[in-house]
Amino acid sequence: MKKITFIIALIILTMGSNLSAQESNYPERHGGALNLGLGIGGYYGYYGYIGHALPVLDINYEFGIARNFTLAPFITLGTYSDANFTSFITPIGVKGTYYLDELFHADSRWDFYVAGSLGIALVSTTWNVNYNGDRTYYTSANPLYLDLHFGTEYHISRNIGLFLDLSTGVSTIGIAIH
Repeated sequence: MKKITFIIALIILTMGSNLSAQESNYPERHGGALNLGLGIGGYYGYYGYIGHALPVLDINYEFGIARNFTLAPFITLGTYSDANFTSFITPIGVKGTYYLDELFHADSRWDFYVAGSLGIALVSTTWNVNYNGDRTYYTSANPLYLDLHFGTEYHISRNIGLFLDLSTGVSTIGIAIH
């Protein structure tokens, strides 16, 4: 329960810090984007047990914190089922992103970044009535969620972008709404 309280407090602090992090001196501002992604991957503590990646839906909202740096509270939804059970895996946490546009001398339509995510994964498992085996096998994973990312976004317009986020856990492709 302490971990959940900590994550919620961190998300609230992140949201409030955006008010003091306005940067009008730089031509490109990062943040203020709702990112909706579909992909594959999963919470490493869980999908290691099942032996393959899961389809996921990832949602985050980026807040500009400093020049070229954003924080984004996120929630990822994934599910897995077989003949014995159905599990819902929901990592929640914060993704910190550093933009490399200046380093790469990128055109203003492109963003390149590296990032890291930290959070917890909530796992809810429902067992089928006829299953008589070990019901704790898939529930003993560590709830800590860690992920490293490298990605890019192409801005179709001032308000819409398409992104590809490759990571050590959940890799997604999606739309960014600025």
